[in-house]
Amino acid sequence: MPSMFHSRMLIALILAIVAIGGIRVINARTESDVTPLPNTRLSEQRDAIVTQPPGFNKNLYAISDPSSIWVVVNKRRPLSPKTYTPSQLVVPNMPLRLGTGSSEMRVSAAMSAALEQMALAAKKEGANLMLASGYRSYGSQSAIYSSHVKTYGQVSADRQSARPGHSEHQTGLAADLEPSNRTCEIAQCFGTLAEGKWLAANAYKYGFIIRYRSDKEAVTGYMYEPWHVRYVGVELATEMNKQGTTTLEEFFGLPAAPTYE
Repeated sequence: MPSMFHSRMLIALILAIVAIGGIRVINARTESDVTPLPNTRLSEQRDAIVTQPPGFNKNLYAISDPSSIWVVVNKRRPLSPKTYTPSQLVVPNMPLRLGTGSSEMRVSAAMSAALEQMALAAKKEGANLMLASGYRSYGSQSAIYSSHVKTYGQVSADRQSARPGHSEHQTGLAADLEPSNRTCEIAQCFGTLAEGKWLAANAYKYGFIIRYRSDKEAVTGYMYEPWHVRYVGVELATEMNKQGTTTLEEFFGLPAAPTYE
């Protein structure tokens, strides 16, 4: 018969084996509660969850404040007040169609550096951009619109010129661009030139969008303007390019604005 000592040793060994088995069972259950992604290690899955980027924040800037870089201005969303004037306008360091004394050669300080960088980058690739028109006051836009109505009639004028208080140019965040040799100046053929093609492909990298696309008149209310860029910041411009969304109305889920209310 085994001694009392040997009996105690045998019992202790059995208890140890049971305890180790229990730990393994607990560990197995803990890991099995997390379903691993296909072809990934558990540690990699945890890292992916931690580093997953948040969604795009569409509320980062206001879309109704005329001083906001995301303000949406169209035929059904007038500026408030309609006579709004940007607080800081500057002349960008780039080729200008008119002299520095012209108010149209000024733009919002919020976008001047980006406009300069874009013009410089375009020049390095053989696209020579020039500022044709930047900021326009309420009074200036009123005169331009009235001239269009007199020349082309009301219906045609509304397709190519904004009524005062409804113009992006009045925010200082829009710019009409053209080649420095003035070929296809403020004309749709600008889109076929090296400058127009470069702008369409690269503007978003500097925070700009081509505001009035050829297939979006039913949304924006304006005919194709490949020369008209609008500054919205690199973050939004890049996100719109990524999603393939070309109008601010569609991106922010706003009603189309083909006509004035």
